[in-house]
Amino acid sequence: MPKNKRGPAHAKPAGLPSKKDIIAYLEQNPGETARRDIARAFGVKGDARRDLRNLLKEMEADGSIDLKAGKRVMKAGDLPPVAPIDVMSVDDDGDLLCMPAGWGGDDEPPMIRISARRAAKQKPPPGVGDRLLARLIPAGDGCYDANIIKAIGKGAHRFLAVYQKNHAGGIAKPVERRARNHFTINRGDEAGAKDGDLVWVETKNARGYGPQKGRIRSIAGHIDDKGAYSTIALANHQIPTDFPPDVINDADKAKLPPPGNRTDLRDTPLFTIDPADAKDHDDACFAEPDPDPDNKGGYRVIVAIADVSYFVRPDSALDKEAVKRGNSTYLPDRVVPMLPQRLSNDLCSLRVGEDRPCLAVEMFLTEGGVKKSHRFLRGVMRSAAKLSYEDAQAISEGGAADPVIRRAIENLYAAFHARWSERTKRAPLDLDLPERKIILNKAGDVEKIILRERFDAHRVIEEFMILANVAAAETLERTHTERIYRVHDQPDPEKLEAIREYLGTLDYTLAKGGSVRPANFNQLLKIAEERDQKEMVSEVVLRSQRQAIYDTENLGHFGLNLPRYAHFTSPIRRYADLTVHRALIRGCKLGEGGQTDQEAKALSDIASQISDLERRAMAAEREATDRYLAGYLANREGAAFSARIRGVTKFGLFVMLDETGADGFIPMRLIGQERFRFEEALHSIIGETTGGVYRLGQHVRVRLAEATPLTGGLRFDMLSDPLPGLPKRKGKKPGKGARSNTKSKSKSAKRPGKKKRRSKANAKPRRD
Repeated sequence: MPKNKRGPAHAKPAGLPSKKDIIAYLEQNPGETARRDIARAFGVKGDARRDLRNLLKEMEADGSIDLKAGKRVMKAGDLPPVAPIDVMSVDDDGDLLCMPAGWGGDDEPPMIRISARRAAKQKPPPGVGDRLLARLIPAGDGCYDANIIKAIGKGAHRFLAVYQKNHAGGIAKPVERRARNHFTINRGDEAGAKDGDLVWVETKNARGYGPQKGRIRSIAGHIDDKGAYSTIALANHQIPTDFPPDVINDADKAKLPPPGNRTDLRDTPLFTIDPADAKDHDDACFAEPDPDPDNKGGYRVIVAIADVSYFVRPDSALDKEAVKRGNSTYLPDRVVPMLPQRLSNDLCSLRVGEDRPCLAVEMFLTEGGVKKSHRFLRGVMRSAAKLSYEDAQAISEGGAADPVIRRAIENLYAAFHARWSERTKRAPLDLDLPERKIILNKAGDVEKIILRERFDAHRVIEEFMILANVAAAETLERTHTERIYRVHDQPDPEKLEAIREYLGTLDYTLAKGGSVRPANFNQLLKIAEERDQKEMVSEVVLRSQRQAIYDTENLGHFGLNLPRYAHFTSPIRRYADLTVHRALIRGCKLGEGGQTDQEAKALSDIASQISDLERRAMAAEREATDRYLAGYLANREGAAFSARIRGVTKFGLFVMLDETGADGFIPMRLIGQERFRFEEALHSIIGETTGGVYRLGQHVRVRLAEATPLTGGLRFDMLSDPLPGLPKRKGKKPGKGARSNTKSKSKSAKRPGKKKRRSKANAKPRRD
């Protein structure tokens, strides 16, 4: 058996590993393991990798492993049943708050708690900085209870903190939400840090359980810097913000290509529609009635995309940096681009009145909106207008506009309405969750949070981007060109069964047997809207979905209800789209800058890497948003808010505010005047005396007790009474895991963790 991820301990087996071998390997490498690590460990190469993928899917089907996001593998369960964990802090009840040792996930680590009672049984009792081997017990919504097996030393933990200078050196206050303890920095360990600096700290081993000590390794910025919240998020996730000199040099030397053999689209009134504050414009549209008499009532639609592949060639300095970033990252105060600004905001941006190279797809639709045919071409275009979604909507409703643009908008909307009938038949998943945007003032502080308006203009662009992406996948299959798909697999059967049972308690029915389709969920949502429960049911449906990823194996796109789908429309900000452009250039023989043999062989690993990088960017976006929202709410401590329960655990409730979308935690000990027991199958906690219920999706009133902008943590008190329930029978013992709620409410712990979720605030629309 392999001893670790670097390779096997003895000769590699000639064929595939057995299921037993894989389980043993995962037990020796707890936590998430990349599929490529397993392939390397057992010497699986070439075509055999497809057989390995099939074997892992078979193991997932029989419940022995989980395929996290398709390519990250671990034993069944979100975390292995036994794993090393690091103690991060101690809350006011004496409970230890922990995280998985060496956490390498791009999402926020799950909350792991060791009760004070269990910790006290250890000799000596564990403290902050200790590494423990523990048995993990699911406690609801991605959280865990832990039983200590044994101490295994000190964790070499490195963390970001704010430095505060004092007469003895200073202290470091970690920005990690769970690390509530401060660390002493002795003289000589400051590394030149000044008061208020954001610093990288490494823990120092110390005898006993007194003050924890650390040493400063480097300085990341200053807490008073404009945009410090985003700086913290980027640093925590190791997202590079500066481009290396050779990458900048390559970008600065880039020049526009001559028209050459490109199709001349400069007289076609293509136009861009983007958010009002967008600086990169990588897609443009045009529509007109199809002049072909054999397609009466049909439409000719062109979607033109910036030809990034001309400037970013495989294995160049620009290409290596782009794949290392994977995508652009969108934070409340800034964009960290995948490509230097010379490309992203200039040569690859489809500016009005300026010649730009493009890769375009010309599509012909029938009167009923069915795509009749399409072809890809490499062209040169000149944008006729730069419109915001608001502009396009106003023009479609009769607002003032240039006659040429007005006619093009009217044709595009007409083609969209024809296409909409076809979309209705396809019935993609229609969650339509609200999105919020953070508005900053000139000082960089949050001025307000607004709900993003959804116009028909958004749906028009989304629909034609989706259609262009479908055309790209179809063409690459037809030309037998290696490709990366955007895949969204079927919901996990176990999760489906769990939500089926939960929805049954609310008098909803989700059909059993066979493959569940998006239309089944849409029917549930329609009924929920009639009952004024759409938000609650939407949350449950969202939890049943797998995460969309990139893969060279086509699993289809469940959410869009499409058999094949590839990202083609945003090569400025997504590396996946750049690989699809190169593949189309190769497959359609469109000139230079196409896919190389070396890139074709590497696509599987590239797909895995950029899927990970996408999750990393999403986590950084979420963290920065959380800190901005906590800063915005910090002066409203004591205020009451309307909220909705977003997560239910053994330790308490996660809630999201209706007003801002900010989310926080209510510790179990501060809920009501009775003991509550956690019912995982019901996504609820139930009062031991009254039978009152707090359940997932429930609307409640909460009071903000504490806001901590440095960590993004919000802690609330519950104001609403539970929903009515059945009183508990006399003589029955309290449910296992129930916590007392009679403790003093004088000062509670800071929020120990939060539900992992994709924050919608300030997120750039992702045309999936």
